[in-house]
Amino acid sequence: MDPLCQLELLRSTEAGGRFADRLREAGLLPLTAEGVGILQLNITRKCNLACRHCHVQAGPDEALHMNDAVLERCLDVAKHEAIHTVDITGGAPELHPRFTELVEALNGLRKRLLVRSNLVVLLGTPYERLIPFFAANGVELVGSLPGVRGNGTDRQRGKGVFEGIIEAMRRLNLVGYAREGTGLLLDLVHNPAGAYLPGNQAALEADFRLVLRQEHGVEFSHLFCITNCPIGRYLEFLDRSGNLSAYMRDLRSAYNPGAAAGVMCRTMVSVGPDGGVYDCDFNQMLGLEVDSRVPNTIFDFTYDEFSGREIVVCNHCFACTAGAGSSCQGTTA
Repeated sequence: MDPLCQLELLRSTEAGGRFADRLREAGLLPLTAEGVGILQLNITRKCNLACRHCHVQAGPDEALHMNDAVLERCLDVAKHEAIHTVDITGGAPELHPRFTELVEALNGLRKRLLVRSNLVVLLGTPYERLIPFFAANGVELVGSLPGVRGNGTDRQRGKGVFEGIIEAMRRLNLVGYAREGTGLLLDLVHNPAGAYLPGNQAALEADFRLVLRQEHGVEFSHLFCITNCPIGRYLEFLDRSGNLSAYMRDLRSAYNPGAAAGVMCRTMVSVGPDGGVYDCDFNQMLGLEVDSRVPNTIFDFTYDEFSGREIVVCNHCFACTAGAGSSCQGTTA
């Protein structure tokens, strides 16, 4: 389903109220940025998996990579003193042909450097060499693990993926990840396997830690709970299964103005493989470019223009403001 069709489908669920109306009621419209601290780079749509919930709709047959000119410009932008974090995502970012060069260059900037990985990619040739490479470059890894039971994870991500993630975690633990005193962080992301919202992040983190430690002997640093955003393959699943209206109703019912005030788009920008600039990765997948009063390409990016821009919103934004809120780094309220 193309981005325009997805937007039309999301707007068809407005009977319960638009997200912009909720912001207006809370005195938050227009929603504006509060600086740019996080530069998120979506460097490829290619992935070794084709997960059922993927909002990026990535997969093995995708071939879109961020080109050299865009990569170099992103490195220039990342040098700005106010940008403290660079967040690399995909697809499976490890599959980009210049991935290691990018990581080394960013490590030289002494910023917080995150790589979002499905983890199982690290088990295959030649990518197993990335495990010591990540440790040497102080990369904070953020791995996706929908649940601590294999059947739920495999149902969402593919047969055998759960065991692959566990094995990758073992290897990462061996080089110091999630071990006290190393400074090497291995964070996990949990998102529900079905059409429902995640539970309490602190409680789930305790449960994940107990089960993974006792049953599999692996450790992690933090758990981030992310509400599934109704876009991409997840939107298609909701529509196909007849759950879209009910899911949107649940998101609206759980709307939290406190979470709305702290949404991640207020302190970040997302850059697509073609150099397009967006308020977040979700807007990027829907083709919702930044406010027309600021440049829509990284080549024309200036910090001052973007640091106070108006955020572009639509009904999928209810996912980031439900309950305790949801962001790329967990709850927000």
